[in-house]
Amino acid sequence: MLFHMRRKAGILLHISSLPSDFGIGDLGPNAYRFVDLLAESGQSLWQVLPLSPTELEHGNSPYYSSSLFAGNPLFISPELLYEEGLLDRQTLESLRVEPSDRVEYKRVYALKAHMLEKALENFKESQEFYLFCQEQAYWLEDYVRFSLIKKKLKKPWWEWKELPELSEKEVLREKVVQFLFFKQWKALRAYANSKDVSLVGDLPIYPAPDSVDVWANREIFKLREDGLPEVVAGVPPDYFSKTGQLWGNPVYRWDRLKERGFDWWLLRIRHALELFDLVRLDHFRGFCAFYQVPYGEKTAERGWWERAEGYGLFETIRKEFPHMPFIAEDLGTIDQEVHSLRDHFGLPSMKVLAFAFFDKNSDHLPHNYTYNSVVYTTTHDNMPIRGWFFEELNEWQRARVLDYLGYTPESISHALVRLAYMSVAKYCVIAMQDLLELGQEARMNTPAKPEGNWEWKLREMPNRELWEWIGLVCELYGRSYNFP
Repeated sequence: MLFHMRRKAGILLHISSLPSDFGIGDLGPNAYRFVDLLAESGQSLWQVLPLSPTELEHGNSPYYSSSLFAGNPLFISPELLYEEGLLDRQTLESLRVEPSDRVEYKRVYALKAHMLEKALENFKESQEFYLFCQEQAYWLEDYVRFSLIKKKLKKPWWEWKELPELSEKEVLREKVVQFLFFKQWKALRAYANSKDVSLVGDLPIYPAPDSVDVWANREIFKLREDGLPEVVAGVPPDYFSKTGQLWGNPVYRWDRLKERGFDWWLLRIRHALELFDLVRLDHFRGFCAFYQVPYGEKTAERGWWERAEGYGLFETIRKEFPHMPFIAEDLGTIDQEVHSLRDHFGLPSMKVLAFAFFDKNSDHLPHNYTYNSVVYTTTHDNMPIRGWFFEELNEWQRARVLDYLGYTPESISHALVRLAYMSVAKYCVIAMQDLLELGQEARMNTPAKPEGNWEWKLREMPNRELWEWIGLVCELYGRSYNFP
């Protein structure tokens, strides 16, 4: 029966948002402590955002990266490097900064660059390193070359003319940085799994235009001869934006992808499943049909839809990964074709309580959920619940939330956390900001806002009382199982 089906719960907290003495969350001791706290409170999921490198000039967005395969050097832990003997005590102490609830990216980039220079001086090549380079060569070689050329020329790849020579030392350095990241990440994943905590990752649907992914795979994107996009991705005007959203990413030539047996997507999926136990498929509706806008447009108003090859892609993926460990991010402009594609492959649907109270018949209202769902209070693109309730909702909508709950709670954030946990949804994932009852000041990202995003972080780990409370909620609503 339905109430005997196993249901999991967990927390959404990006690596950058972990508390840290080094300006930004990393893969060191606090990440392990966070896993321990999750396990002790009955949580069995930890969801993060993309782990890709970020850039100051692109607002530090993990969704606008120079590579969909590489890891972010900012997340490499100084403490773990010290334990390995790659940093001395003096260097380690010089990297410490005062506690803060914001990431100061400009400062962090400089600190981590200094850290890596010191670590590279002490790094000794090993069999483990050579094996990493060999196994990851399918993306690592292109990434290293792209990154080094871009640093030297300081131009987007479509403006490159004569390419500079790259020294063996430069190439080795970039490979070592990636080796250090993936070594630390895989150790963290192994530890989390040993505690019955599964790591949930995020797979962006599109690469950034100035990325190695586009540069090295031009034939699968709609590009002009000069390398600039013919059309770019976005979403049309809707309730949330009168002019739509213009993302600017190049879109796929699905005919070419199909001709190639979707080989590039298979590499992406295989790589993601080496890092995560469960993967959220960003902008799932783009696998059914995608919205494209002519390059150079200032808004997304003059775009059109075109069909993708979702059925062919997921049939190919299922042959290689029959357990299909994915979550469909089926938000936005959704029609029956999207539901059919999702349901044909048995993928869980996303439900977001922050979207539930604008429409009396919303699919995001808990009484409309099916078991094969993943419920969130909010996502990284939303205002945390406290800010959402008091600043975004009108009087009618606030009244509807309270009528739905049946009472006026002391904490609207914790009331909706309970609502998510008690739902029938297979997975329940709560943003850490909502557990902490935070508002606008803790928002992770505001779409279309160019600055000030991705900065929120924990000043310190939440107190024992909060973990005991969420542990009780997890037990009360039958989500404190640990199972494969």
